[in-house]
Amino acid sequence: MDTFVQQLINGLTIGSIYALIALGYTMVYGILRLINFAHGDIYMLGAFSGYFLARWLGFAQEPSLFGLGVTLLGAMLVAALIGMAIERFAYRPVRRYARMTTLITAIGVSLLLENLGVVIFGGAPRSFPELLQNETYTLFGNAAISKSQLLIFGVSIALMLLLQWIVYRTKVGTAMRAVSFNLNSAKLMGINTDFIIVFTFALGSALAAAGGVLTAQYNPTIYPLMGIITGLKAFVAAVLGGIGNIPGAVLGGLLIGAAETF
Repeated sequence: MDTFVQQLINGLTIGSIYALIALGYTMVYGILRLINFAHGDIYMLGAFSGYFLARWLGFAQEPSLFGLGVTLLGAMLVAALIGMAIERFAYRPVRRYARMTTLITAIGVSLLLENLGVVIFGGAPRSFPELLQNETYTLFGNAAISKSQLLIFGVSIALMLLLQWIVYRTKVGTAMRAVSFNLNSAKLMGINTDFIIVFTFALGSALAAAGGVLTAQYNPTIYPLMGIITGLKAFVAAVLGGIGNIPGAVLGGLLIGAAETF
């Protein structure tokens, strides 16, 4: 039983990361019917943003919850800006063309980010600084949970609930649901659809960056191609949960993480 519980904890930890990334896939698809294949690379850029922020601000030498919070929010902001830039300069110009055009563009953006990452950051893996001193708490027998796993669970759940509140309890969330239902009708209702689309990209990219920083606290090795496999698994999670369905993406991520671990 303790082995089962331990693997369940490990699986749900990984699944929480997949769920955060899958939310970006499912939101963009719900709005534009576009599979943003570059989303896994935003996860990678979020991890590297956190790496450089932590070193520049001195948090790598003095681990603290404050330092982790600043690094996490900073990485989310950087990734949100990158996501907005990708939407503005890569996807918006081809939005009116055939869906295959946007799909090929998404693959091209993904390859561009991966190879730029290799050029700028180098191909060798880097060790992410420990921003919070890790401790392990024994549950029973050999089953234990670490502070980094608790952090992943707590932050992931908080971000998912925040997203749910934004989508279902705010004016911009109502506009997002309207655009998802019918983009042209939303325009006729006076909704600034371009703003809603870029806001969706920013929100999804920020969640992916949070996943990158949290993963780096659990597994501190980061490298420019780290988003390829993780992004594909998160995409599968989004499809499993019914792409375009936010609670489904969360459930799909947890199921994929648990299945992979078991």
